[in-house]
Amino acid sequence: MNGVIAPLRNAVTYRRWACLVVGGALLMPYMMAGEVVAALWRPSPAPGDPLLSVQPLIFLAALPFVAASGLVLPVRAFEIAAARALLGVSIDPPPPLAPRTRAERLRTAGWFTVHLAVGGVASGLALALVPFAIWAAALPLMDGPTRFGDLSIETGRAALWGPPLAVLTLVLLVGLLVGAGRLLAALAPVLLGPSPADRLAAAEANARRLAARNRLARELHDSVGHALSVVTVQAAAAGRVLDRDPATARAALHAIEESARSALAELDHVIGVLREGAGRTEPEPTLHDLDRLLDSSGARIIGRIDDLSGVPPVVSREAYRIVQEALTNAIRYGTGPVEVAVAVRDESLELDLRNATRARAATWAATRAAAPGTAAPRAGRGLAGMRERAALLGGECEAGPTDGGWRVRASLPLPAEGRWRA
Repeated sequence: MNGVIAPLRNAVTYRRWACLVVGGALLMPYMMAGEVVAALWRPSPAPGDPLLSVQPLIFLAALPFVAASGLVLPVRAFEIAAARALLGVSIDPPPPLAPRTRAERLRTAGWFTVHLAVGGVASGLALALVPFAIWAAALPLMDGPTRFGDLSIETGRAALWGPPLAVLTLVLLVGLLVGAGRLLAALAPVLLGPSPADRLAAAEANARRLAARNRLARELHDSVGHALSVVTVQAAAAGRVLDRDPATARAALHAIEESARSALAELDHVIGVLREGAGRTEPEPTLHDLDRLLDSSGARIIGRIDDLSGVPPVVSREAYRIVQEALTNAIRYGTGPVEVAVAVRDESLELDLRNATRARAATWAATRAAAPGTAAPRAGRGLAGMRERAALLGGECEAGPTDGGWRVRASLPLPAEGRWRA
């Protein structure tokens, strides 16, 4: 008895009963159409052949039409909403704008058929058994025999079995409704939830979004980080020479202006992409923009730049970002002129940037030599970003102190169509 009473204290039970009622209500148009067909087929039923005798046949005949409706009609969204609200189950939404596949149609048709069939049976039994329980409970209070179909039943003291039968009937009905609700709650996530193909497509879409965001984060770090480093160095230089060398101060201020403008353009691009996929308004910088990058850095550059006109665009873009981040680190942590070498060697693009390190970096280099594995001070995402860019192209990137200086070296293989020797 406790197993029947306990669910009655749970609000989910009543919501699931409401879901069964919804299924029964949705089945009614099919049953009414079946009644019309049955009446046309047998316009004059034989005496003693009540209409209820053909109800099970009409019910069974209606189920194929229910399944066909689930195959054709867009009922999945409605059924998902009903299952979430009434059955208390969690169902992931289908992929947006995804075309209906054969497997999805079959699963939706299966759920629609189960929902209407179980709901129709449960609703029909509730409509029939509740009045029967009331009639059975009232038998001892009646006078004279009463009829139930073709049976003549004694009332009064001879019908004291009526109330226990009424209680048993209601207990069985409650147990049936609770079981039917649990059955629907168990089947809903299986038949209405995403299929394995849907989950795979969603995972791939999420991976693409994460990859795009990670790329934007790297670009933002490289471009804005480089600009801020240049602004810091140039502002300090302009402040030192403002009185005695106005021309140098003006050059530093011009470099600050160029770097800030470039950083604002990159920031505007990233924000535009993050806002509902707005496209890039300006092309991404490549190695063709390398001279402008070096000139605006404010550092003294000793460059050896080969002819890079044939480097494929994808390699050129990533190489530009690697040089940009390497130059940022050279300005931030190094001192003196920066040696920059970019050339094609042995069917790969070779990048090499080096300059002398400051005292703090030199101390770290000595410590690292004595205790391998020591982390660099203020380690950020720049070095990892350079390595990721190189790895995506099948290359490699090394960065760190060497021979009293700081060096970044990267080797990026060139695709077959873009290979040549310098």
